[in-house]
Amino acid sequence: MKLNLRCKRKKRLPARVKEPLLRPIYPNVTWSMDFMHDTLECGKSVRTLNIIDDFNREILNITIDTSLPSSRVIAQLKQLIEWRGKPEKIRVDNGPEFIAMKLKFWCEENEIKLHYIQPGKPTQNSLVERFNRTFRGEFLDVYLFENIIQMRNYAEIWMWMYNNERPHSALQYLTPRDF
Repeated sequence: MKLNLRCKRKKRLPARVKEPLLRPIYPNVTWSMDFMHDTLECGKSVRTLNIIDDFNREILNITIDTSLPSSRVIAQLKQLIEWRGKPEKIRVDNGPEFIAMKLKFWCEENEIKLHYIQPGKPTQNSLVERFNRTFRGEFLDVYLFENIIQMRNYAEIWMWMYNNERPHSALQYLTPRDF
């Protein structure tokens, strides 16, 4: 039997250069972004876009919604740049929202280097992965949210506490804002 089956071709990603994870010496040098998934009480899937500054591990933004396409990521970055200033580099993994041409073109227009980690190497983006573990343990696993609005409100309060009240051992037991 000769069935006409399509051969699925593996999506080719450009070669990613291995680079050591260097800690910036001042704010707005490198930001890191990553996505997380969770579910609401009703079972609806929710995604979060977490953006941190690698210098002091300050949370810059937590965006929560059911869908976060690349256009929404760009809108959040524009909002952050108006408030905080432009970073030199943004470190991301190889998720579909991050490898989208829209984001690449936007970064080129704004002279921001988009640095991709190697596929399957989350340690190359370890600062945001470490934050994700804290976010999961101290926020997502602690509360059961009824809706997205409630989740956003709690996230805003938690983000303020994380940046202003919670000391970090990696920052000599200072808060991100104090550091």
